[in-house]
Amino acid sequence: MKLADMTVTQFVDTVASDAPAPGGGSVAALAGSIGAALTAMVGNLTQGRKKYAQYADFAAQVEQKGNELKTQLLDVMDRDTEAFMLVSNAFAMPKATDEEKAARSAAIQAGLKACTKTPMEMMELCAKAARLATDFSENGFNDSSASDLGVAFLSLSAAIRGAWLNVLINVSSIKDQAFADEYRTKGQALLDETLPLCDAGYEKILGMVK
Repeated sequence: MKLADMTVTQFVDTVASDAPAPGGGSVAALAGSIGAALTAMVGNLTQGRKKYAQYADFAAQVEQKGNELKTQLLDVMDRDTEAFMLVSNAFAMPKATDEEKAARSAAIQAGLKACTKTPMEMMELCAKAARLATDFSENGFNDSSASDLGVAFLSLSAAIRGAWLNVLINVSSIKDQAFADEYRTKGQALLDETLPLCDAGYEKILGMVK
């Protein structure tokens, strides 16, 4: 069963079990998906109200893009677990001969790269969602849903931080230094851009609801 098709209880129970996956990467993707979903929700709730009529068109775009990002993050959540299984299966390969050791090592390295690419994709999607939520917060939205947008910023902040941890733990074991350096640089840039957006967005919402 895909993780995205589980009930909430099934998902959290599986996370809490001794199963090796889903783990932190999948949970980070889910947090990002929830952040995007909340942004879409506020977009929906901003439409069809006279008070926010001037923002209706933009709110409709936010709803559409938020839902697209939500779906993409759910997809990468499942693919992250699939990537982890590549590494897990590679470690289980035989290593009795030099040839087997070489094949096993190559499979592990390929799996680690796959396990780096999925959380990097999460980071990219979370960055897009944070930009969307930021634009929305600055363009006008239904302030009755301010707390929902605030939780979106918090969810996206947690998600991109979690994805970054998963990038780092995998690149630390990758022998291809050029690949590792590329992903460290790319991830740090996404983090440096996105966290200030999430922090500022949350502080703005906090100021509205106090």
